[in-house]
Amino acid sequence: MDRSSDIADFLRSRRARITPDEAGLPADGRTRRVPGLRRDEVARLAGVSTEYYTRLEQGRGGNPSPEVLTALAAALRLDNAESEHLGDLLGRRPAAARRAPSGPQRVRPGLHLLLRTLDHVPAFVLGRRTDVLAANRMARALLTDFDALPATRRNLARYYLLDPEARERVVDWEQLAAETVAMLRLEAGRYPGDRQLADLVGELTLRCPEFTTWWNDHRVLRRTHGTKRYRHPVAGDLVFGYESLQPPGDPDQTLCVYTVEPGSPSEQALRLLGDWTAPRTGDPELRI
Repeated sequence: MDRSSDIADFLRSRRARITPDEAGLPADGRTRRVPGLRRDEVARLAGVSTEYYTRLEQGRGGNPSPEVLTALAAALRLDNAESEHLGDLLGRRPAAARRAPSGPQRVRPGLHLLLRTLDHVPAFVLGRRTDVLAANRMARALLTDFDALPATRRNLARYYLLDPEARERVVDWEQLAAETVAMLRLEAGRYPGDRQLADLVGELTLRCPEFTTWWNDHRVLRRTHGTKRYRHPVAGDLVFGYESLQPPGDPDQTLCVYTVEPGSPSEQALRLLGDWTAPRTGDPELRI
């Protein structure tokens, strides 16, 4: 992952999506050779010189001040995740803070207990690179049995993009897969030296035909909440609301909890899924 190229491609892709009319700029009569805004127009909107913006876009602008980053985000109409990504690309955080911590991530006992407490709905904990650090019984039944996989292969992006079953089980597969790639893009900006993430990106590039297009879009996303739809071979169609929460003490872990509307067909389908996967009397307790 080339840092300068990432900066240039991200800024070009963001300015290409805004027309001069949308930015409130008057027509100047010049022939437009690029879609969206030109460099000089972005510079004018951000209150910096065209020369300085050009250096930034070429990865030669050094570490811009918070004020410049804020002005660029406003000029390019970046959302919170895009603003964070721009700051990461342009070196807002110290180099030490942009190095992925070494060693495996571990889920503390309290979160394991919380997953057991939430065993009536799918819930799981994601780590860096969308690694699945822990998943309860309902999550494994809805998606796949991550516990049956080698620890190094328990990864949500790998499941969504490479497992043929996921393409059948996720109703809006293309949208969800593209959003997952955008999550990886955000993390790549935060931890540019993460070798395991680079290896994952390389694997997805080789094995998922759609991945390169989505990766080159430079879309970034931080998942917070929303809706997901699945089609389970036993339980049928399920519509979930989901909430993504950051547990205190570890900014690189995310607790994801799925919910269903009370009295809905999805609640009935989820109950069926729970009955289907419930351990029989005398069976050993399933591991979280």
